[in-house]
Amino acid sequence: MRDLRCAGPCHGPVRKEESVVNLSFGIVAFGANLPLSDQDPVTTLCTTMGILHSAPGISITAISRIWRTPAMPAGSGPDFANAVALIATSLDAPQVLETLHAIEAEHGRDRSTGRWSARVLDLDLIALDDRIEPDAGHLRDWMDLSPDRQGVQTPDRLILPHPRMQDRAFVLAPLAEIAPDWRHPLTGLSVAAMLEALGPRALDGMTPVESPGLP
Repeated sequence: MRDLRCAGPCHGPVRKEESVVNLSFGIVAFGANLPLSDQDPVTTLCTTMGILHSAPGISITAISRIWRTPAMPAGSGPDFANAVALIATSLDAPQVLETLHAIEAEHGRDRSTGRWSARVLDLDLIALDDRIEPDAGHLRDWMDLSPDRQGVQTPDRLILPHPRMQDRAFVLAPLAEIAPDWRHPLTGLSVAAMLEALGPRALDGMTPVESPGLP
């Protein structure tokens, strides 16, 4: 495996020594703001990227820098480490999500603590190819959900693309480093355009950080 460095975008494909056909393009977001044993969140993200790259049917093809970002809502916990990776996968969306949840569980993620609680690891499937799941109407309803409902209402099915991606600078800024021209399949907006639409203060408090190489 080629050495993937978290300190900057990885250019060019990175493939495991395996035969994978009918690959889909995916976007995965990484986040953490609690230490795991003796690992700080930045190290946890780098370790997790290595684990995901080793998972059956999944290869990481590009990674952003890791960014330090304020917790949301403001004051709800320590700063997060956030990053985004592009993947090539032979798995369908539920299988990718199952893999992400299994990795979270192995790291002690407790999903009973609330949607915006501090956490040792958070993995989100942001998009898979240009798929809209379960349909455009459901996706639009979740994208238009009011802020007061976002913290308490949880979908009972997989929603793709992630219904909050266009609102989150901590997803869009890292993603813009490695896929600025990717377009949202419902709105048609590029990553760069979605980030610009957040306004000039969208990156307030966000800082790219140096980070170790992946195992």
